[in-house]
Amino acid sequence: MPFLRGLYLSAGLCLAMTLSHAQSADTLAGKLTNFPSKLFGRIQTQTASLNQQLTSQTVKYLQRMGRQEEKLKSQIYRRDSAQAARLYPNDPKQQYAMLAQKFRHDSTKAFTSMGPEYLPNADSLHGALSFLSKNPGLVNASPAMQAKMQGSLASLQQLQAKLQSADAIKQFIQARQARIQQVIGGFSHVPSGISNALAGYKQQAYYYGAQVRAYRDMLNDPGKMMQTALVLLNKVPAFTSFMKKNSFLSGIMGVPAGYESGEATEGLQTRDQVMSMIQSKIGSGGPNAASSLQNSLNTAKQDISKLQNKLSALGGGSGGMDMPDFKPNPEKTKTLWQRLEYGVNLQTAQTTYYYPTTTNIGLTVAYKLGSSNVIGVGGSYLLGWGNGLQHIAISSQGVNFRAFLQIKIKSTFSADGELGYSYEQPFSSFKDIRSLTAWTPTGYIGITKTISMKSTVFKKTQVSLLWDVLSYIYPLPPGASPFVFRVGYSL
Repeated sequence: MPFLRGLYLSAGLCLAMTLSHAQSADTLAGKLTNFPSKLFGRIQTQTASLNQQLTSQTVKYLQRMGRQEEKLKSQIYRRDSAQAARLYPNDPKQQYAMLAQKFRHDSTKAFTSMGPEYLPNADSLHGALSFLSKNPGLVNASPAMQAKMQGSLASLQQLQAKLQSADAIKQFIQARQARIQQVIGGFSHVPSGISNALAGYKQQAYYYGAQVRAYRDMLNDPGKMMQTALVLLNKVPAFTSFMKKNSFLSGIMGVPAGYESGEATEGLQTRDQVMSMIQSKIGSGGPNAASSLQNSLNTAKQDISKLQNKLSALGGGSGGMDMPDFKPNPEKTKTLWQRLEYGVNLQTAQTTYYYPTTTNIGLTVAYKLGSSNVIGVGGSYLLGWGNGLQHIAISSQGVNFRAFLQIKIKSTFSADGELGYSYEQPFSSFKDIRSLTAWTPTGYIGITKTISMKSTVFKKTQVSLLWDVLSYIYPLPPGASPFVFRVGYSL
């Protein structure tokens, strides 16, 4: 009986494990069956957009650099016509125009390099699309969905090929810059015209490299939907095996044939053998050798991390580390939407003889000219609450529209200038404020202190003290002050 009871328990356990495995497989199959079809459309749209932006920016930079080389050619001809003839056997503008034309119309899908750095997320994305395109039944793909798969894969491959071509253009620019520098270095005296033209060329070269890095970073930044898809696919053994054989990293590292079978690892040291060797080496160093080794490893890890951060900041992640001899503008390589900064103002003023308690609600949209300089527009609405808790009455007390400019002075202080129009009297509807004669021009100058915030909503707080210099030309309403103390929050 004990034997039979144990046999029954073992059989029950096996059955339970089988059912659990079947349920897990069914759940996984269900998840893959419900694989989001809109993922492929989104990938195709995003990669096509990046491709278009990269092409547009490359053509724009090549045109600028062609004009810069034309200026250099003219300046060098004045200094040494023989050297200029050797440096420029052909028209530089035409040479850059041909590069731009070739880049614009090159629609190849073949790429042999990921560039100067490995992009793990882009490699995973390419592997996932390739795997699903070859195994459409895994996600129960309809003909329309299969077409989206193929389209997203083709669009991704074309973008990667464009990035490869962009890296080739960067190498061409670096070679041109080195050749120009070599010729100019032979001059005993370099005229200011040549120096200025060369500085302009270097700036355009640096910003183009930074622009390419930005697009590579965007390609290597997967969305939440793609991360979810990869989590699901990583549970499929066939996908794991596919990535080991077909990923770009496997091609670099040279994964041997028969990797999964273990035959390819014959003759290699095992983990236990390596650990045994380390322990024998540590043992000869005394009782504190292991602790000393661990401390040394931690220190080395921190030093490597710091070095990687410095290399990344210098642009080492995208081919040819650029060392600019000017202060780069970090906003220059960002898109229009990335350079917009939104803000909100919420201020409350206590009741006075002329005005009830009010709250000024303002919104601003600023365009970042640089890391600290912005230009923008804003508006505010003055909401009245009445006089005290016993006399609450919501009313409209004024409206303001303005354009502003903020220039960094030093550290966290900035100089502010504003021009706008203000309607500073109660009104019951927007029909009452249509007459422009009732609006008062305003012109504020002042200073702003910026305070960084560790918040998921607000990025920084700005405290401003402003003076309305036009208040002496256009008198303010009774009781109003020409000075404004404003607190704003950037989103």
